[in-house]
Order: sequence, then C-alpha cells, then structure tokens
Amino acid sequence: MSRTRRHPLLSAAAAVVVLAAGTAGAVTLPAAAATPVYSEDFSDGLGTFTASGSVGTGAYGARLSGSLFADPALTSAPIDLAGYGEVTVSYTRATSGLDLGETFTAAYSVDGGSYTALEVARDATGTASFRLPASVDGHQLRLRFSLAANSVLETLTVDDVRVEAAGGGGPADPPAGSLPPVSDVTAPGPYAVAVDRSAGPGGDGWLVHPADAGRDGVDHPVFVWGPGAGSDPAAYEDMLRLWASHGFVVYSEVSSSSGAYMVDALDWLEDENARSGGPLYQDLDLSEVAFGGHSRGSIGTFDAADDPRLDTTVHVAGGSFDGNGPDSLRHPALYIGGDEDFATSNVRRDYANTDVPVWFNVLDGTDHLYATRNARHIITAWLRWHLADEEFRRTEDFLSAGCTFCGLGEVAYKNW
Repeated sequence: MSRTRRHPLLSAAAAVVVLAAGTAGAVTLPAAAATPVYSEDFSDGLGTFTASGSVGTGAYGARLSGSLFADPALTSAPIDLAGYGEVTVSYTRATSGLDLGETFTAAYSVDGGSYTALEVARDATGTASFRLPASVDGHQLRLRFSLAANSVLETLTVDDVRVEAAGGGGPADPPAGSLPPVSDVTAPGPYAVAVDRSAGPGGDGWLVHPADAGRDGVDHPVFVWGPGAGSDPAAYEDMLRLWASHGFVVYSEVSSSSGAYMVDALDWLEDENARSGGPLYQDLDLSEVAFGGHSRGSIGTFDAADDPRLDTTVHVAGGSFDGNGPDSLRHPALYIGGDEDFATSNVRRDYANTDVPVWFNVLDGTDHLYATRNARHIITAWLRWHLADEEFRRTEDFLSAGCTFCGLGEVAYKNW
C-alpha cells in the first residue's frame, strides 16, 4: 500500500450519486494518464483524516463501527487540486453485518460546501472508482465516509483512498500567492531589508521592512511582534530581518501583557500607509495582518487577538496564565512550545481550550529562550500561508502526517 501526498483539494460541487458499486459514475482511467495527487492507506493512523464516533485504524485500513448514539464518520482535510483536472477518486470498502435500512455513504465536498454522495449502499466490497465533474478542477476537495448502523458489530472498512488526475504532473511551481514565491522558507527571502529603530507611536519601536517596499506593485502584509519580558526588538533582530526579507512589514517594541500597544502600533501603521512621502506610503496590505510574540509578547497577543483587523496570531513559549487566553481568538492560531521550556504546560492547556483552527508544535531540544529562533522558519511559512495566500502550505507544511515541520517535534492540530 503505497502513499503519495500532495496538496489538499480545492473544488466546486456537482452531483454524481451511485446507489451501488459498479453502476453509472464508476470509471477506470488508463494507467498512463493518471497522476497521483493524494493517497491514504491508514497504516500510520488517520493521516490527514479526522474521525467522529467509533473509528479505528490498523493494517486493514480504517474501520467505522455502528452505534446507537452517534453515527461514525471519517473526513479528509482539504486536498488541493490547483492545476489539476479530470479528477478521479477511488477507494476500497467492505461492509459487514448491516441490516435492512442501514447504509454507508461515500461523499465529497468542494470548497467547504455541502456534501454530494458518490455511493450509498448496504452491501459492498472491493474497489470503487469515480470520475468527478469538471467543476471540482482547481478547487479544494474533502472526502467523507460515514456509516448509519446501530451495532458495534456492524462495520464499514475503508482503505487505499486515492485521488488522481488525468495527464500532466500537476503544477510545475507552487500556486502563486501575493508575495514573490520562494523555494525555501529556511533561507532569506528576495527583499533587501531596511530597519528604523526609532519608529512607532512613541518613537521607540523598530520598523523592519523591505527596503524597496512596493516593488512590482506588491502590497506588503503586516506582522506586529512582541518580545519576551526583559528583552527588546534587538534580541530578535535576525528574525525580524528574516520575516521582512520575505516581504512582510514587521513592527516590534518592548511588550506588555496588555495588547494595547499592538493595537496602537497597527493604528500607526495605517497612518504610515496613508502618509505621503513616508517609506511605506500605500505599500501595505492592511487586509493581511498578524499579531504575535514570544513569552510575554504571546500574552499580549492573546489580549489583543479579538481585534477585527487580524487574520492570524502567533504564540511562542507563552501560554496564558489562567488558560483563558484562547477565549479572545477569532482566527487561526500558531502555538510553539519547547520540550525543555517551563511554559509548555501552559501552552498545552491553551491548546486544549482553543476553539479556532490551531497548529501546535513542541520543538525538540528547545528551551524558553530559544523557542522563537528555533521556530523562525515555521513562523515564516505560517505567515506566507495566512497572510500571503500560499494555500499549498496548508497541507504541505502543516496539516498532514508528513508535513514539512512534522519532524521537528510533537505536532498537534484541530478545528480545521
């Protein structure tokens, strides 16, 4: 059972409903025309799928067991079909013990829309394969398998889920975002960097930005960063420069546990964007904004996280003291901890209490002081995903079992 993972699916829906295996809608592509886009055999657990109800995995695949209380379901993360067409979904399935009136359903959703059934049946075994309508091409696809049965002895087993596209090899380059593309987030980006160490509402902050802001008509996303207690922007200079080299306009000043200074900084940046003759005049993308910080800077970020102008927040080695910090979150959040960091227990509690989409990494060999430095490339990729619209990073870098940063330590995510 081989495994190939590419980007998660982007799609729009049209109906293909099959009431039994082998009827209209089932297809087999010529082998030479099929390009693998995604596959999952559940040999290492759920992979990019999430489960509700009674679902187990093993060498057999994923097994859904009936229940009197809640029907089990298995749902994939989005699969990116950017650059792909003539899409086919295939999987093996086997039912056991289903009574009259009990069924399983295989379905797909496009761009987060309602689900369309591929197959609804009581008895089925072997492989099913379906050509999806052209309306899914280039979009995001989710797959869902569900079982309506009353007994734990009534099961549906799913294995070897595959998405393939006809012809080509998929996109030659990553899908474009709003900033110049890069091939490696661990390297500096394409911009030379300028630093103003007397910036901000009080003239005591750092403004770190592309020296030629606005080049080629680019509008630059904004990242406001809060240093840890007892430190200042100078302690993070190499990281601030890295993020600015990738095209972000970064502002930082001495932090507080209140996020009011971050809100004031964003107000000031809005004014700078409107100030004729300033270095950032009409060069900011104020629809793409993040707040983030290390330790006390993370606490302040929680405090200001309900600002309606934000798209995401970044929290490094800074769990809230009472576990209520996540109550202010309104948008996806990045949590970073370290396996040698005293604050990680608080970050774990915040993760448990978080209701928005969140990705959490406990970095190996990392203490409190080095958490930001060791996470700087993760933060770069996160900003490029959430502020620069590089949607391919969703699965490639974060939301998959084989993601780019999954080998750096313990990883958890939810609510996507």
